Amino acid sequence: MKLLKVDFVEDALKKSMDYIKSEWNIVPDKVPLDKAYGRILFSDAVSAEDVPNFNRSTVDGYAVRSADTYGASESVPTLLELRTSVEMGKMAETSIKSGECAYVPTGGMMPEGADAMVMIEHTELFGEGEIAIYEPSAYRQGVTLRGEDVRAGDTVLKKGTRIRAREIGVLAAAGYSEAEVFPELRISIFSTGDEIIDPADKYEPGLVRDINGYGVGAMALELGMRIMRHRIIKDDEQLLTEALKEASEDSDIVVMSGGSSQGAKDYSEKVIDSMGSPGVFTHGLAIKPGKPTILGAADGVWYIGLPGHPVSAMIVFDVIVAEAIRNLRAEKPQPYIYARMKTNIASSPGKQTYLLARLMEEEGEWTAEPVYGKSGLITSLSKADGYIVIDKNCEGIRKDEIVRVRQLG
Repeated sequence: MKLLKVDFVEDALKKSMDYIKSEWNIVPDKVPLDKAYGRILFSDAVSAEDVPNFNRSTVDGYAVRSADTYGASESVPTLLELRTSVEMGKMAETSIKSGECAYVPTGGMMPEGADAMVMIEHTELFGEGEIAIYEPSAYRQGVTLRGEDVRAGDTVLKKGTRIRAREIGVLAAAGYSEAEVFPELRISIFSTGDEIIDPADKYEPGLVRDINGYGVGAMALELGMRIMRHRIIKDDEQLLTEALKEASEDSDIVVMSGGSSQGAKDYSEKVIDSMGSPGVFTHGLAIKPGKPTILGAADGVWYIGLPGHPVSAMIVFDVIVAEAIRNLRAEKPQPYIYARMKTNIASSPGKQTYLLARLMEEEGEWTAEPVYGKSGLITSLSKADGYIVIDKNCEGIRKDEIVRVRQLG
């Protein structure tokens, strides 16, 4: 029997990343801002101008020199001459001198000479040209200065930022009508096995519905990938070879689930090796669950052979494929939730263990308890909020120990 090329997770990731960075020519997509939601920023977004690009009122009222309002009160108001009114979207063409004021709506341009706003609720119009000020206004009160939000040349968003509603707002404010984003990586997904059927097919004893194809496909969509094909392949070396050759023509990543061990009908390693150099560089991960994992590459395509058990397949996809893609795009690390473990947990030294866990809030803190289930039982994933990573050098976790829970998805 051929020995497995077993790697620790970090070593397998490094091999994969080294290949990806050397072989993939990543060219950004330019997309209109209203189509950028959910995409990943390809490079830093830098503002070409000040935001705002003029001194702007934040209230509806009168622009004044703050020194003129000192001591103003209900009993002894300050009287100022109404010099002009500023229209929204127009330049303030008249300057304000001591003893004068100008009406400015919210968001309007401050006239030269004015350094504060008095809200209209604290004023009264006498006749057509005199305003009574009943409350003093401090220097720069009610005013946003030019460049106070963003200065020209400032980086407003970093490379690797996922664009959501607030990021679209920032890009629009900085003058971007389109965004440079990472291209959608193309993925083909094959579920292998004579027993695998589509969920729409008749379910009979001995058959297994295609859980991995749909589950992994959903995880790929969460990462912003484009699914080129999703098929079920019988345990036939020729059929699998033909499927991989077809996928290699238009895919960056090809994922197979099942057939990654060393059984009589486990053809994944042989077929990946037949695709070209370097072929398989990892066969086996020192993790639990998910040891029978295959990683390889040829002609710019990254091949991943996932275990057939659904929990193993999805965990390996998350810790290898998703992690590599996030690293490639310089995304922020996935956040952890710190929780107090509710029970003792034993582990297997020499293997990195991924333990599904359920989170609960108790007395103002998070607690975690394990979700047990065999790696072929998909319902254990739906009952879990995330997983705990137990280091390969750790013998386990003690009750009440603080652990890091990485959320799923």
